[in-house]
Amino acid sequence: MMKKKIGILGASGYTGADAVRLLARHPNAEITALTANTHAGKAMSEVFPHFFMLHLPKLVEWEKVDWTRLDAVFCGLPHGTTQEIIAAVLKTNPGIKILDMSADFRLRDKDSYAQWYGHEHRALELQDEAVYGLTELYREKVTAARLVACPGCYPTAVLLALVPLAKAKLIDVDDIIIDAKSGVTGAGRGLKQNTLFSEAGEGLSPYSIGSHRHSAEIEQEIGAAAGSAVTVNFTPHLIPMARGEFCTSYVRLNGATPDDLRAELERAYANEPFVYVTKKGVLPQTQNVRGSNYVQIGVVADRIKNRAIVLSTLDNLVKGSAGQAIQNMNLMFGLPETTGLEQIALFP
Repeated sequence: MMKKKIGILGASGYTGADAVRLLARHPNAEITALTANTHAGKAMSEVFPHFFMLHLPKLVEWEKVDWTRLDAVFCGLPHGTTQEIIAAVLKTNPGIKILDMSADFRLRDKDSYAQWYGHEHRALELQDEAVYGLTELYREKVTAARLVACPGCYPTAVLLALVPLAKAKLIDVDDIIIDAKSGVTGAGRGLKQNTLFSEAGEGLSPYSIGSHRHSAEIEQEIGAAAGSAVTVNFTPHLIPMARGEFCTSYVRLNGATPDDLRAELERAYANEPFVYVTKKGVLPQTQNVRGSNYVQIGVVADRIKNRAIVLSTLDNLVKGSAGQAIQNMNLMFGLPETTGLEQIALFP
């Protein structure tokens, strides 16, 4: 197969950079366009020095890219700016494959989008065709899609842990508490006071309590699995490490045992290349998945009767973003799903 020509919108952000890192060694991909309006004219290695050994195209404004020459584009732009740009790209090249790593096409309900993101959706005709790109849940739809809305990092970790349990009705979906922690790359690369080393280091900070936008994705997908509207208790925290994510979900059992939950997860992911359920007594850890596209899920019995604790961890920039996008790209082009994504975690 000839190499697919790939463009990356927003290549100067962390998710864009990790897409470059992974695609640079993908045997079926050739990076031919990189955009970053604020860094236009620079070499990628000026913005991210760890790419010093790669021969990459210079960063340009997105308007200057010839989209007709590309097979796929990864979008790492902030929410709100993505919709109109993707609409323009698709108008220029209707056959291009879009892997959107922003939040702009994840929510199926337009009113829900407006509620959580503060403005009306600006590309409703595309929102209707977008496929939610949690690969393990929507593999067949992703394979046939033109536009894939890759999930947020928190929803990926939470949904992989809880959707099979909700679908099997082993847990009470009206009583879910999620304690989530993410490395500071989840806050983006922009200069913010709360991510300065002297303020984020040696500390742990909650944020967006009761109002984090990823709640909408989690509720949308658990609700779809359960067949009813769902509201979850979701609290994210910023933890002083560059990358990584850990979600601890507290659930009430529906006549099941913690061993039943583990068995159902093992059944659901028995043939999945990137999702691993730990054995009883073995706990997931962020260091086990750092830099990789793998997910670890574990189940522990709670001391409180009829409750269990479900643990899930991933790298927020890989399976939580760029890696999952590449996993979806592989499906869209008929490639083996694991192509370019079998890196072992970087440890220690």
